[in-house]
Amino acid sequence: MSKFRAIRIDKAEKGTTAAYTDFDEADLMDGDVTVRVTHSTVNYKDGLAITGKSPVVRRFPMIPGIDFAGIVDNSTNPAFKPGDSVVMTGWGMGETHLGAYAQKARVKGDWLVPLPQGLSAAEAMAVGTAGFTAMLSVMALEAQGVKPSDGPAIVTGAAGGVGSVAVALLKKAGWHVIASTGRASEADYLRSLGADEIMERKELSEPGRPIGKERWAVGVDTVGSHTLANVLAQTKYSGAIAACGLAQGMDLPTSVAPFILRGVSLLGIDSVMCPKEKRISAWARIARDLDKKSLATMTTHVPFDGVMDVARDILDGKVRGRVVVDIG
Repeated sequence: MSKFRAIRIDKAEKGTTAAYTDFDEADLMDGDVTVRVTHSTVNYKDGLAITGKSPVVRRFPMIPGIDFAGIVDNSTNPAFKPGDSVVMTGWGMGETHLGAYAQKARVKGDWLVPLPQGLSAAEAMAVGTAGFTAMLSVMALEAQGVKPSDGPAIVTGAAGGVGSVAVALLKKAGWHVIASTGRASEADYLRSLGADEIMERKELSEPGRPIGKERWAVGVDTVGSHTLANVLAQTKYSGAIAACGLAQGMDLPTSVAPFILRGVSLLGIDSVMCPKEKRISAWARIARDLDKKSLATMTTHVPFDGVMDVARDILDGKVRGRVVVDIG
């Protein structure tokens, strides 16, 4: 088909507009692999792009959506052939390169990862960038040599996409998991994923002391700002925190105290430009280590027509866990 259904974002006199439209395949950007998209997902960044609440989109028109799973239609890249099942995350898709909220996408083959054995396309999108980021965080913590016997693990923004997967992965790896959330109603949900303790968000979200009582050995922070500062201040000696989000803000009002008095490590996690070798390794770990029952518990499914509503809800903190979009 030369035309296919897509969400298109255009520059407006004030801000941007987003609408479903028929898009011409001839207008897709350069790439050596064209994919028939079957599934996508909704991440926080997708919500920002569709609503225009943050300047995520850097070219117009743009098809938003930073993740997809699908089947190769045609390829001039020797690594892929028609019929191959693939996963795509990051690399500026939905920001500078036409993205996933469409029935077709054309990308560089070097950006794609073969669908891991043991995962369906829908399950891969239940993981998506959020779960991929959570696994990168866990791998970074493991590389620091910190062990579950050293103390608990904390996850902030635990009911969100990254947080939900991080809770499940850390529990599977043997950690005592403390889940921090601002939604008390999600306590049972978080316990079902493996959380051992539930902490109210307000314990960490306000300005705190430069250094406090040692409480956890590792953490995955999806929030930033005062929350990350307080997490660092309460990390045990030689502990490590993986920082991968900014839901509270991009600022970090902390001091050098946790680093020079306790040897705490702050690990930055980037999933967008992550090298392909590490991507393949992370996806293999996801397929092996992420409990399918936990994945199903944290996942809801919506049709393509439901993306706009979910994009608004995710910014309002109304979305729990992961959302899979059936592109169809």
